[in-house]
Amino acid sequence: MRHLAPYQTGIWLAEYINLRCQLCAVYRSIPQAQLSQSHSSSNPSLFSQNSLLAENASHSLSSNYSLSSNHPLLSNHSFSTSIRKRFNSRFSSGLLCPSCHSSLTWLPQPFEVDIAAGRTLTIQAATYYDYPMRQAIKAFKHHEDMTKLPLLLHAIRQLPRPHGCHHDNSMIVAMPTTDERLIKRGFDPVSILAAYLSKHWDIPLWQGIRRVDDTVSQQGLSRAERLTNLDNAFALIEPPPVKRLLLFDDVATTGASLQALAHTLCIYPVPAPNANNKYHLCAYALAHGSQL
Repeated sequence: MRHLAPYQTGIWLAEYINLRCQLCAVYRSIPQAQLSQSHSSSNPSLFSQNSLLAENASHSLSSNYSLSSNHPLLSNHSFSTSIRKRFNSRFSSGLLCPSCHSSLTWLPQPFEVDIAAGRTLTIQAATYYDYPMRQAIKAFKHHEDMTKLPLLLHAIRQLPRPHGCHHDNSMIVAMPTTDERLIKRGFDPVSILAAYLSKHWDIPLWQGIRRVDDTVSQQGLSRAERLTNLDNAFALIEPPPVKRLLLFDDVATTGASLQALAHTLCIYPVPAPNANNKYHLCAYALAHGSQL
């Protein structure tokens, strides 16, 4: 039997055993599906066309993967996905209560950064880098406070899967870290968050790029300093096996890190037989900027 990491055990307990909200610890949490339904009916303007298309695509994909006598050759992946979704829908108690969920602003307006001549990268955050998300991210990232992970996972679940992206044609690229920072922290927070995003979207991770710089932390730097700090910061280990690459970072303040990562990918030629095509890049983050 595969042993769960401590943070995985904590998430399992928070979602299936603890019925209290992971933010206020007072009211009862409810499943994500019910939160989405109530939020959509009360705030229809907040759901863009892309979000609706992504939801329809996800529903269509789930239907194709559902257990049925019409699919005798159902793959192991689709079988496990269907079982997991059924289990979650039946037993998950959710992570936040409706009041705490509604108190946060979800899916702020996406913003763009230039990555090459005539090319931009669109960055979509789950929410703003304000209280309580700011405190939760800092505690998890810098102090390995795993009690904050359920709130961060709830934020990840607000990100709609990009339209047209699925398990077979897309991959998630987590912001890589340096060996020095990994040794200092003892864990890679972005990789843990990206693993949950991969599970949420049912899209695999790709780790074919590494960070080769010894740059200082991006915190406290101006945008110009951030860009200079990230010159030649990434290097490809192997070419991506798919054309749709979904970049992910925990916080996108100015988008400089995601911009540098995307620049490295967009200048790399797509292998044959798609040599004349380019990689389709878009980026996501837990939080961006401030609402104030």
